Amino acid sequence: MKSDIILAGVGGQGILSIAASIGMAALENNLEVKQAEVHGMSQRGGAVQSNMRISSRSIASDLIPRGEADLIISVEPMESLRYLPWLSGQGWLITNINPFINIPDYPDLDSLKETIKDVPNHLFLDADAIASDLGSKKVSNMVVLGAATPYIDIPYKSFEDGIRKIFGRKGEEIVRLNLEALRIGRDLAEADGN
Repeated sequence: MKSDIILAGVGGQGILSIAASIGMAALENNLEVKQAEVHGMSQRGGAVQSNMRISSRSIASDLIPRGEADLIISVEPMESLRYLPWLSGQGWLITNINPFINIPDYPDLDSLKETIKDVPNHLFLDADAIASDLGSKKVSNMVVLGAATPYIDIPYKSFEDGIRKIFGRKGEEIVRLNLEALRIGRDLAEADGN
């Protein structure tokens, strides 16, 4: 088993929670995990990116070579495009389609969508709307993670267990909300038929 994942977004969108959830799920399955530190400005609004490598074998480097990523998990569409050169030809791009407009010359959303549609394996989500329907925009990152879980060779239950461990100290309602967001994201990916 090997999975090379790029996480992309902006500060404040929950990239670290996604990384921790995947990491916990991998460790529960006795897999090796290496993660490059988050690069970029982690304060709210700054670009954030991280490399995460998971394997059943020893991992030499925490950096993913260009053209080798199996998956890009993005909570912001423009940020997903920055890392397309790292995506393999068979890789998947899972992205929230809602922009976080943090620069004056942010690209036109329709142009972004057209570029993303050129990626053979992609999935758009309106994670913000789904999270709002659940009662908290803060769980949009878990919607995106849920949509990515079918493309990571780790049992779904392990992602649920990871979320329980990460958010458990915040109370049962926060855990429940994050688990529901994860489930809805996964259901959307499975319904998409990919």
